[in-house]
This record gives sequence, C-alpha cells and structure tokens, in this order.
Amino acid sequence: MTVSIALFDLGRVVLDWEPSRLYDKIFDDTGARDHFLGSVCTMAWHTRHDAGVSFADNAAALIADHPEQESAIRAWGARWMEMFDGYIDGTPDLIERLHARNVPLYALTNMPSETWPLMQQHFGPVLDRFRHVVVSGDLGITKPDPAIYRHTLAEIGDPDPAAILFIDDSAANIAAADALGFATHHFTGAASLETSLAHHGLI
Repeated sequence: MTVSIALFDLGRVVLDWEPSRLYDKIFDDTGARDHFLGSVCTMAWHTRHDAGVSFADNAAALIADHPEQESAIRAWGARWMEMFDGYIDGTPDLIERLHARNVPLYALTNMPSETWPLMQQHFGPVLDRFRHVVVSGDLGITKPDPAIYRHTLAEIGDPDPAAILFIDDSAANIAAADALGFATHHFTGAASLETSLAHHGLI
C-alpha cells in the first residue's frame, strides 16, 4: 500500500507546547516549578482536559486538595497560550512542502476543546493547511484509545490505514496506530521526519 496521506499530531510536533514555559513565570525557582508540575498539575491531570473536562471543573477538584496553589492551578487554563512558543523548528516548512505537492493533510490532536478557537486564531497560517483536525476534547476520547483513530479514519473518508503516515511524539500513540495498520513516524525532530516523508515519497 502506497502512503499518500499525512496525519499530524499537533503539540510538540507542529506547535511548541511546554507547560514549564508558563510556570517559569509563576515560580521563583525550577525546583518549586518541577514539584508543582510533578505532583499538582500533572500530565495525568491535564489529560482530563483533553478528554473533554472543562478547565473550571478540573481546577475545582484540584484546588480542593491544594488550596494554597489555587492561583497557579487556575493559570493552566487562564494563561494557556503562555505555554506556547510558536512552532516546532522545521515542521511548518515540511507542511508547506507537502501542501505544495497536494498531499492530503490532516491532524489528530489531544487538546482541550475550549482552547481550540484560540489555537486556530494564533496558529492559523499553518493549521489552515489541514483539511480537517480531530480534537480529542470535542469527542471525549483521547489517543491512544483506538476509537479516536477509527473516528479519524471515518472523517478522512475511510481510507486503508496503511495509506496514512501518522506522525506523533508519543510512543504509546504510535503503538496504537501501528496496531491499527497505519504507517507511522515517531517524531523526534524535523530532520528525521523529512527523511521519513521522503522515504514514503511524500516530498
């Protein structure tokens, strides 16, 4: 099966998202920042946003357990865009090259539904290259649940998964796509992605 479609993850593949970028502004030292991100606003806690729980509801439960950190907890949603610093180096150029060759481009992202309009506003020039973006928060399903990959296939038009190169920085998400028959690329940087795209004849 020839690969003819590219399916991108967004965070840490296309968009440079790092929560520590915001919390460097909130905490005086990296030790306090790392403790907060490792034991209060953890990635496991954040995954509930990606699954459709609102920032307000998710914060309320955490504040009940950590009332002294209320301001920092609420900042996760209130200052969301401060976690971003543009695009991952090199990825937008590859997207433009794919677009120039009329490669069908899609995205599948674990992302809170309520932030998506902000993302489109700030990153429109690149995000507009995607024919459709599946946002986990809109569905209440997150990668690596196979259901979100099946939903994405349906949105694309039910092609053979082997015709799609799925690009993600998460090994677990790549493994789930592999199990469903997708061609995959575990993203570690634009240089290796360029090699993979060339190998599949997409650029």
